[in-house]
Amino acid sequence: MPAQATAETSAADKRWKLVEATMRRNGYRPDALIETLHTVQGVFGYIDREALKFVAERLPVSPSQIFGVVTFYHYFQMKPQGRHTCSVCTGTACHIKGSKALLDDIEAHYDLKDGQTTPDDKVSLLTVRCIGACGLAPAAVFDGEVEGSVTPDLLHERLDNWLAEEDEGNGEEN
Repeated sequence: MPAQATAETSAADKRWKLVEATMRRNGYRPDALIETLHTVQGVFGYIDREALKFVAERLPVSPSQIFGVVTFYHYFQMKPQGRHTCSVCTGTACHIKGSKALLDDIEAHYDLKDGQTTPDDKVSLLTVRCIGACGLAPAAVFDGEVEGSVTPDLLHERLDNWLAEEDEGNGEEN
């Protein structure tokens, strides 16, 4: 979870210093909002309400406007993601070629719906409107790598491998 965005923590936490540097580099202008949010997402992995408040206090942008931007763009996440991410494209070509069936299969076999993370925090499932790989439909992105002509078997192979991974930390619970 991102550290609370207060004056004390922003001074002590180097991640907040990176966010502050992005805003300063852009002159604290409102048009620096998306770049600032990218920095928050990059250093914390997601953008929570404390981060929204932090940005709103420093840029001349209302919290509701920032919330609107964060919830509009699928890139931004408002909760922590799993160690691995499977993003299934739901654009027109992928939809026609079976992305809905892939999502239904994941829900049936892994009890995982769009926007959810497995209870062990290993895998998050996301949908994206289009990844620009229409010729590869149906497509998915596995930990940042685009895969085309995705089948249920390929999905099961990837997800099963991720779920079978040992927890990091030499047996300690995460």
